[in-house]
Amino acid sequence: MAEGLGDRILSKLGSWMEMVRAFHTVSSHTSFCFDRLRRGGRESSENFQLDGSYGLSDSRIQTRVISKDLPALEQEVVQCRKCPRLVKWREKVAREKKAAYAGETYWGRPVPGWGDPHAKVVVVGLAPGAHGANRTGRMFTGDESGRWLYRALWKVGRASQAESTGPMDGLKLKQVWITAPVKCAPPTNRPTPVERDHCGVFFHQELQLLREAKVYLALGGFGFDAVARFFHLKPKPKFEHGAEVCLSGGRWLIGSYHVSQQNTFTGRLTEKMLDEVVRKAGRRAGLSPGNS
Repeated sequence: MAEGLGDRILSKLGSWMEMVRAFHTVSSHTSFCFDRLRRGGRESSENFQLDGSYGLSDSRIQTRVISKDLPALEQEVVQCRKCPRLVKWREKVAREKKAAYAGETYWGRPVPGWGDPHAKVVVVGLAPGAHGANRTGRMFTGDESGRWLYRALWKVGRASQAESTGPMDGLKLKQVWITAPVKCAPPTNRPTPVERDHCGVFFHQELQLLREAKVYLALGGFGFDAVARFFHLKPKPKFEHGAEVCLSGGRWLIGSYHVSQQNTFTGRLTEKMLDEVVRKAGRRAGLSPGNS
């Protein structure tokens, strides 16, 4: 009887040891989070707390390690159907189409970020445009907002061309990554807090995987707040055009009015204003201008 009891104890002890070893297996993704904890400053243990899934803990967003790299994350994003309202809207727009694009096949799915995976500057918008990215499948592509953004990036040598018409147009980005906190086109460009937080799982992973980023250029208050939420900035910084928030490790959050027609057609955002803030982002990232 004593032998049987001893065997059972040893067996349970072995299982417990395996569980402990598994729990303490830290991936490179997790090491990246611990590295940020060690740096101090704004990214202190007070602001960055790791939960049991090795993500940044937040009362609304629980970041899971789903993807080991950006291509894997892209596959997770494009398959997502978690938000019924967004799925219904993006697919309705893709079926009904805009008259100007009646002969085209719309993408009609979530739109992942894209660009240089070694980017020093990460441009953060709001969500895909209904007849832009939701049609073409690439962020800020095929609409007036994209014309403004890529023209500004081209002027400083960060985009290979000033026009962005479709994913096969030959456009390449250098040291820039473009993304949005919400991956599906929302009705009236207004995602709900729940939809934002569902997408936050992907957005937070994306920023974690962009390990060389030095500057986060947020186009609009929504993107600005999303980056501030990722870094757990308290108190939350105030958004305004040209606002700069110093992060640890020589990184910066910079605000700009969004390149939406609501701002560009009314003159709230001028071409000069956008050019200046794009140049500022490049300087903060330590990039020299190209054909500016």
